[in-house]
Amino acid sequence: MSFVIRRATEADLPALGRLGALLVQAHHDFDPKRFIAATARTQTGYASFLGTQLATPDAAVFVADENGLVIGYTYAGVEGHDWMSLRGPAGVLHDIVVDPLHRRNGVGRALLIETLEFLKSQGAPRVVLSTAAQNESAQRLFASAGFRRTMVEMTAELSD
Repeated sequence: MSFVIRRATEADLPALGRLGALLVQAHHDFDPKRFIAATARTQTGYASFLGTQLATPDAAVFVADENGLVIGYTYAGVEGHDWMSLRGPAGVLHDIVVDPLHRRNGVGRALLIETLEFLKSQGAPRVVLSTAAQNESAQRLFASAGFRRTMVEMTAELSD
């Protein structure tokens, strides 16, 4: 398998929307009370949002491209102080997703490494991310790249 990691372009937006919808659905499948479900508008909405980030200087969307086919992406940015998260300036990895047919082939790791290099080049002193509690394969990837657990999100339903 041969792929390249590159910055996303507007031509990639339909593929990014498809992968974003997969990310939404995977989280919903983990916990449907906590995470929103993908709808008929999810692909378009996700693509539209990521399109707004392509030219943002302190954010990046990277894609894994296999012969013109987008098989994964990351979306990250550099943020200042966040009092609600009790943290100083940091790089934030918002999304990382690999098409299920292309997992376990180094795509996620390559995307993660490129994203971390970008955040470092932007002066981010650290990188934070969130992952679903049930997403153990992602947690193994992040731990192998030097991430450590720092927060645990908990959810309680107040109504049925």
